[in-house]
Amino acid sequence: MTKRMLDRWIPAGARVAEIGVGVGHYTEHLAARGCRIHLIDITQRLLDSTVVRLRNADLERQFAGVSRLSATDLSGIDRSSFDAVVLLGPLYHLCELSDRRRAVEEAAGVLKRSGFVYAAGINRLPYFRDLFRQRPQVAVERREFHHQLLNDGNVDPEHVPSLGFAHLTTAAEFRSLFAGLFDEVILAGVESFTAAWQPTLNGLPAEQADTWLDLVEQTGATPEGLGASDHFLFVGRKVG
Repeated sequence: MTKRMLDRWIPAGARVAEIGVGVGHYTEHLAARGCRIHLIDITQRLLDSTVVRLRNADLERQFAGVSRLSATDLSGIDRSSFDAVVLLGPLYHLCELSDRRRAVEEAAGVLKRSGFVYAAGINRLPYFRDLFRQRPQVAVERREFHHQLLNDGNVDPEHVPSLGFAHLTTAAEFRSLFAGLFDEVILAGVESFTAAWQPTLNGLPAEQADTWLDLVEQTGATPEGLGASDHFLFVGRKVG
């Protein structure tokens, strides 16, 4: 679903700032479409592995630059110079609201007028769904933590080892991060009703998977689809 959205509003050949490169999955996808990509991450290891990934795919010519920077401070990056900013990891690794808002402001700052931002957030509710399914017996001992999570959305390595220190959001809170800086194009739940069955979806033949993804797209932006999803994707156009 994320690739569908990237392809829909980022034209081939666009200049893209990818803030938080992860393992380079979306980097390679955009580079293969002819986009020129500036890689930005706070972790040198991830930058290095993404560079190697693109070299191995014979896409090294698509690099526009590589910078080790935090999403909250893009000093040194040319302002108003990118057609799109991809922000698919940093916002759920920033536990303070002020830092998340600053990351959105920095993304807006490096975008051209009417450029697009793509940002991901993790839905708060699936934590409870998965814990109930896997370890229902811990509800009493985690009562205090659950009260805190419902109030501020923050998790830690003790309670969610796979994420560490991270922020889980709600649809309303996530949408509000972009208010005043971006006009919303779409806020969608990228899994919708398939959230708990991703291995099944990933294992389908291409035609079947595409048919189900059509339904995910049709339902993902509804309140029901957002609530059922593990991840939110916001696509917005820079104001002004």
